[in-house]
Amino acid sequence: MSGEQRFDAIVIGAGQAGPFLGATLVARGMKVALIEERDLGGTCVNRGCTPTKTLRKSARVAHMARRASEFGVQTGSVQVNFRAAMERMQRRVEEARSGLQAWLGQLEGLTIIKARGRLAGREGEQFVVLAGEHQLVAPKVVLNTGTRPFVPPVPGLDELPFLDNERLLALRELPSRLVIIGGGYISLEMAQIFRRLGSEVAILETGPRLTAREDEDIAAAVTGMLTAEGIEVNTGVRIERVGKADNDAGVRVQLAGGRSVDGSHLLVATGRIPNTDCLGLETVGLEVSARGYLVTNDRLETAVPGIWALGDINQRGAFTHTSYHDQDIVAENLAGGQRSAAARVGIYAMFTDPPLAHVGLYEADARKLVTEGRRISQAVHAMKDVSRAKEEGETVGKIKLLIDEDSGHFLGATMLGIQSDEIIQAIGLVMASGGTWKLVRDALPVHPTVTEFLPTIIDRRKPLTASSG
Repeated sequence: MSGEQRFDAIVIGAGQAGPFLGATLVARGMKVALIEERDLGGTCVNRGCTPTKTLRKSARVAHMARRASEFGVQTGSVQVNFRAAMERMQRRVEEARSGLQAWLGQLEGLTIIKARGRLAGREGEQFVVLAGEHQLVAPKVVLNTGTRPFVPPVPGLDELPFLDNERLLALRELPSRLVIIGGGYISLEMAQIFRRLGSEVAILETGPRLTAREDEDIAAAVTGMLTAEGIEVNTGVRIERVGKADNDAGVRVQLAGGRSVDGSHLLVATGRIPNTDCLGLETVGLEVSARGYLVTNDRLETAVPGIWALGDINQRGAFTHTSYHDQDIVAENLAGGQRSAAARVGIYAMFTDPPLAHVGLYEADARKLVTEGRRISQAVHAMKDVSRAKEEGETVGKIKLLIDEDSGHFLGATMLGIQSDEIIQAIGLVMASGGTWKLVRDALPVHPTVTEFLPTIIDRRKPLTASSG
């Protein structure tokens, strides 16, 4: 163990919050230690957003090439070089990671330690942190350790070499048939990507529908979109066990009722769990929730003054953008600000093609408010009736808006369709700034765009009732 090293702040975890908060603090003259066991950039750069969106582009190019004749373009047979697509993805990851390393490495006052960090008690007002051979102390500790894949207790799974999202991205040979357990965002994005790259794909979801949190009609539209591309979707199934297929060359998922689904590879995408179990939280009196998350107040402070929890581990949104926004809040508050995580409007996208995007309330939430006397209206418009979508040949999906009729404020929006991941932010910005539907309707739009239809859609809204029937 090396001698004790003193810092003004210690950041454990170098995902999307930790590095940027560390950079801000050293710019203010603080001495900061940034501890990361694996790679700088965390899940997003190395195993999440960066690689998957890079691979998504290869899959989309293949998909559009196959559709070329619809647009009067003749291409001949479309062949995918899977290894080349994966190597392109890896180059992008390495570029992003090395860029982050180069930037952080030249910051005076920032010490990067490649080791697993954990709390080890207190010395008066100082926290003690162990990281490999290093013993560090500081009055402020920021935890940004992210999540890891959850492995469900399925009989036989511990005896089978299954894939998680990281091992899937390490493949260099295309699976002939990919079976996916789970019906959430990782599952559906990977299902579509690998289908377009040439794999047969089957999804197994134990719940009644895919994307369980979404409105029923949106979930149905997503399912229809995937099945139209040849993806086998099985919902409401009960998995009894997994094992090798009869020929020992693949996997078999045994379902209740005697049915089985075989494949060459098995991806388990059933959610994620927080990396809080090895942080030594008990040494400073911190406890986690029943699911392992750290509870914070709206300033993202834990129950122990001087310790903050940012990103996925605080259960305020397991997204890169919420993690980065967390560090914005803490950075400003450490400089005397009064920012609150409660003030932000939740927003996200699922990057299927076309993407699904959401902000604010869901339809079911709004209907509950109607039962309490709120006057809420809803507007629904199919993408097939949007001119730009028709011109692009991208007519899958719909736009749904929820409006408070008394205040005029947007309460929420869900969009499935072309450029929804970009368009949703227009509504999100209006909501965050307190704008009303009248301002959106009366603003001058650009033609021809999908967003220009928002005024038309708003004027077609109808009162929302307490029951969907």
